[in-house]
Amino acid sequence: MSLTFHWFLPTNGDSRHVVGGGHGTPVTSAGGDRPPSVGYLAQIARAAEHLGFVGALTPTGAWCEDAWLTTAMVSQHTERLKFLVAFRPGFLSPTFAAQMASTYQRQSGGRLLLNVVTGGESQEQRAYGDFLDKDARYARTGEFLSIVRDLWDGKTVDLAGEHLHVEGAKLNRLPDPVPEIYFGGSSSAAGQVAARHADVYLTWGEPPAQVAQKIAWIRSLAAEQGRTVRFGIRLHVITRDTAEQAWAEARRLLDGFGPETVRSIQTGLGRSESEGQRRMLALHGGSLDNLEIHPNLWAGIGLVRGGAGTALVGSHAEVAERIAEYHGIGIDEFILSGYPHLEEAYWFGEGVLPLLRRQGLWSHPFHPAPARQPTAQVPFAGAGSS
Repeated sequence: MSLTFHWFLPTNGDSRHVVGGGHGTPVTSAGGDRPPSVGYLAQIARAAEHLGFVGALTPTGAWCEDAWLTTAMVSQHTERLKFLVAFRPGFLSPTFAAQMASTYQRQSGGRLLLNVVTGGESQEQRAYGDFLDKDARYARTGEFLSIVRDLWDGKTVDLAGEHLHVEGAKLNRLPDPVPEIYFGGSSSAAGQVAARHADVYLTWGEPPAQVAQKIAWIRSLAAEQGRTVRFGIRLHVITRDTAEQAWAEARRLLDGFGPETVRSIQTGLGRSESEGQRRMLALHGGSLDNLEIHPNLWAGIGLVRGGAGTALVGSHAEVAERIAEYHGIGIDEFILSGYPHLEEAYWFGEGVLPLLRRQGLWSHPFHPAPARQPTAQVPFAGAGSS
């Protein structure tokens, strides 16, 4: 099975420095270096498409541009790249979301993937009018996805749930293809929703041993539901021709953040209700020391950014080796990013992907290798021939 790679669209702005934001922290000023205009995001999307990334993730939250609207516009500047649209099910009705997805599939040529984000920060949820606690939000997400999937199956839905109530809901036009659901979460409530509804379970970039435990957990829960789930991982990446160049770049990314800034960001992240964010913080403990927590896995990003906080750092060969290691424990999809996103897409696409292709782990989704031509057979002349 060929590995699948996705890139990231920085709809909160891009920079040659780490752009923070999310999970209770403010967007850093570096986000203004390259504002998230449709023109710039389209540059990144076209580069990702050319290099062989299947899709591009867009985040969700008050700290970034709306993912549905932005990707709908960027999709008009690309041909085959899919868009992994992150959204929070508490902010719109399930019938409306199912209809939006159906429209998106028709207008984009079937290029929508959905990243369902329940929401880990009550303060931000309340700003949008959502006053449920975390466990109730996950329960609502389960009801939401049950309704959406039934609508996509062409059913008429009547549901009086604990959180959602629809009567006679039905889509006049069904999505083709049905968008795949990507879903993450490290709490027990998240695991139950993932087991019932996710096509792909996503985890942030923890060391392989911890990721293996998550995979076994979700795989077991899904089996109880009679389902199978694929697995993906969200990581940053810093890959260069040599390991020394890559680690020098990693150190440079943190140079602009003084100890006071790091402490302030960590204090904000420490208030997060997200179990995944707690696990990210535990990887570095707020310290700039010992940030390589597994060979070529660096926790430095998580010191100054909420959400995914680890990066694969090293030579192209080393990064390819780590990807193969994650694949060995069950990861088939990789959602990657780097600062700045345009240049880092090329570093990875031109440096690492060819190595994975030679190992038989990856093939370009849009430019498959030509079929091998049969070798011409030369008749054997035999002894005594002229």
